[in-house]
Amino acid sequence: MAVRTNVYIDGFNLYYGVIKGSPYRWLDLDKLCRLMLPKNEVGQIKYFTAIVSARPHDPDQPVRQQTYLRAIRTLPNVSVILGHFLSHPVMMPRADKPGQVRVVRTEEKGSDVNLATHLLWDGVRGDYDIAVVVSNDSDLLEPIKIVREELNRRVGILNPHRHPSRELLQNSDFYKKVRPGVLAMCQFPPVLKDRTGEFHKPAAW
Repeated sequence: MAVRTNVYIDGFNLYYGVIKGSPYRWLDLDKLCRLMLPKNEVGQIKYFTAIVSARPHDPDQPVRQQTYLRAIRTLPNVSVILGHFLSHPVMMPRADKPGQVRVVRTEEKGSDVNLATHLLWDGVRGDYDIAVVVSNDSDLLEPIKIVREELNRRVGILNPHRHPSRELLQNSDFYKKVRPGVLAMCQFPPVLKDRTGEFHKPAAW
């Protein structure tokens, strides 16, 4: 019998690990999980991210992100859990010559904490037999260890980065690498429909 499995996706870790710069941004998360976990009964898929802001060089980035979030919300077993961004000015050393320059640093906050919280709470509630974490962030090591050692549940890692976190690799029950070829097989159709009507894959993708 297939084992009950929940998947917890660190959206920015997945994006910067294997999606950015690729033609595979229109990613169907349900297809991805089922293709990479063919022997598992995939239940909930939780996608953790934050809403981006427009930037001078890319003013349409928030529009594309909202279109993608709309796409994955058409999947009945996928939920989106939002963190937030913090922007603040800091002084940073110059790369070309001595001295410092004032820059605005933007940091994504909340996604790793949200992921850890849902991972632990769903485990306590007995919502899964196996949890699969899509990330290469070693900050998630402690909640993963608690799930395995205190809740006696298995945890697998789907790593979207080239080099695996040694800590996560050593503290997981199984490990698979997310490769571009898999992403290519897990794309949404160009046109989708939800309760408000039809919408299209962003033209820039």
